[in-house]
Amino acid sequence: MTKILIIEDEEPIRRVLKKILTEENDNFLLFEAEDGKHGIKLILEEDYDLILCDIKMPKMDGLEVLQTARKKGVTTPFIMLTGHGNIETAVQAMKTGAYDFIPKPPDLNRLLISVRNAIQSKHLIKENVFLKKKIAKKYEIIGNSSKIKKVIELIDKVAQTQARILITGPNGTGKELVANQIHQKSNRSKFPLIEVNCAAIPSELIESELFGHLKGAFTSAIKDRKGKFEAASEGTLFLDEIGDLSLSAQAKVLRALQENKVQRVGSDKDISVDVRILAATNKNLKQEIKAGRFREDLYHRLAVILIEVPSLVERTNDIPMLTKHFINQIALKDGIPVKNIDSAAFELLKQYPWSGNIRELRNVVERLMILGDDPITKKNIIQFAPK
Repeated sequence: MTKILIIEDEEPIRRVLKKILTEENDNFLLFEAEDGKHGIKLILEEDYDLILCDIKMPKMDGLEVLQTARKKGVTTPFIMLTGHGNIETAVQAMKTGAYDFIPKPPDLNRLLISVRNAIQSKHLIKENVFLKKKIAKKYEIIGNSSKIKKVIELIDKVAQTQARILITGPNGTGKELVANQIHQKSNRSKFPLIEVNCAAIPSELIESELFGHLKGAFTSAIKDRKGKFEAASEGTLFLDEIGDLSLSAQAKVLRALQENKVQRVGSDKDISVDVRILAATNKNLKQEIKAGRFREDLYHRLAVILIEVPSLVERTNDIPMLTKHFINQIALKDGIPVKNIDSAAFELLKQYPWSGNIRELRNVVERLMILGDDPITKKNIIQFAPK
């Protein structure tokens, strides 16, 4: 059912609005408030899909109701109604966060179109919030060890800045989780986080991937194409495995960082970009600089802030928490029962070298969920954990 609250001090108008809405859709569940104070009470008690609110009311007018609701974090669309409408009032209502403003008596068609659109807007807001929570859960950083707490604290300090950040650590430690957390907590979170795995793209294609190309720039360029720098404009570009970038591409990335401009392959036209850069590597870039494989000037451009993600053997006290997290995650994904794990099994897991870090631990937990007993025992660990 779609829940709609009508806040209107005149009972005949409430009755007319209820009749119009009931005839429009019998799935509408209608609630009434005879003044603004009563309306606020109901708004804070229930989650509505739409609120129709008169502006001129005793005790508390409609603009005050809207302002109070928004301050309390209520995102429900408001359609404001008034018999004393003017442009100034409409502008004020819209600035405060109203979805629409309709004079009384309302035009029937306009009112119903606005109601339908506002309800759709509410559903999109809910879906967006749900997806954001789902993404946040997927990229959650799990652990209470001192080393991982330092990483989380550093993320919180730097996320709201525009500083470029270099994330280092062995393979499988969760560098992409750190990048995602920084983006989600930044003021760019409404815009995209674009990831480029520099190690996975052939060197002859990496410049086209990053900067785009014009049609005919090379054999397979059958149409103009935006690069990742353009796609990430106003958002964040995550250059994973930056240490594998060719020297030629490094020079162009350096120019893009210095000038906030890129050129598509086959073009000499500059395109302005507004992108925050996060980079990650499992390599020691200072050694790569000495070996002539990485540009020192690019390193200093990227490493304004350094975040080092610890290996799993540096945070073994987090293994029980991570294991339980993966058990619940796998059970939900595969639709299988959650398994318990005994303390002796936990202790044995802490003793393994975990060369593949958290990624390897998750694979082992998945194996244990499929093949192990319930509860998972030390014997199961010996059977299915790394040799």
